[in-house]
Amino acid sequence: MSFIDVKNVWQQYDDNVILERLNLQVEEGEFCTLVGASGCGKSTFLRMLLGQERPSRGEILLDGQPLPGEPDPSRGVVFQRYSVFPHLSVLDNVALGLELPRSTLLGRLFGTAKREAREQAAELLNKVGLGHALDRYPSALSGGMQQRLAIAQALVMKPRVLLLDEPFGALDPGIRKDMHELLLALWRETRLTVFMVTHDLSEGFSLGTRLLVFDKVRHDPHAPNAYGARITYDIPLNADRLAARAAFEALPQRIVSPPPVLTPAY
Repeated sequence: MSFIDVKNVWQQYDDNVILERLNLQVEEGEFCTLVGASGCGKSTFLRMLLGQERPSRGEILLDGQPLPGEPDPSRGVVFQRYSVFPHLSVLDNVALGLELPRSTLLGRLFGTAKREAREQAAELLNKVGLGHALDRYPSALSGGMQQRLAIAQALVMKPRVLLLDEPFGALDPGIRKDMHELLLALWRETRLTVFMVTHDLSEGFSLGTRLLVFDKVRHDPHAPNAYGARITYDIPLNADRLAARAAFEALPQRIVSPPPVLTPAY
């Protein structure tokens, strides 16, 4: 059985059909890029994977079980707009994700537990190139650095699925290239299954191991909202990258070096 199974999924709001007849099987560790025209339902599909929306029809299974109806730690998400807390430092932005589940009443840990959470957060921030900025606030960070922070927030709970909704669309080309390298380094290190929405076709081809093209193939000029988009092309990409990752994961842990820390672009 596939890690994620999408079975005859439809999404409809009143008389407006957004998605129809989605059928998809994704193995753990794949990197799926989602492309298509604006408004064709890519972000809607991402929200269903996150649990923000439930399909009108059909079902989505995660490891053979119905996908939880609400967001949970198994799924991390990064949006195009930086989802960071402006009143918290970089370190506290990430450590908060570890503290809240363990202290639901106060939202804060104390003593040894707090120190361990902050050490874990600092280690992750160092991996994404923000180890030098732990005490800064988001307003003092560049756009690329804020997106690195958002990625660290998403990864700190060690999700099995990472959902990215045009995360680099607002970044300059040079910074975007750095973010691509960072994302691939983190993907190679973990067993994350990634779904990434992008409007940049070259980005979709270069990053993914699988390209999913969304398009509306049925049209009725008298009822423009009667039909939704489907996955019209499912293109395998970068087989060598998947094979290299499999070989990397098979190495004894003692000889596997951590991914390089990339210098952030200001």
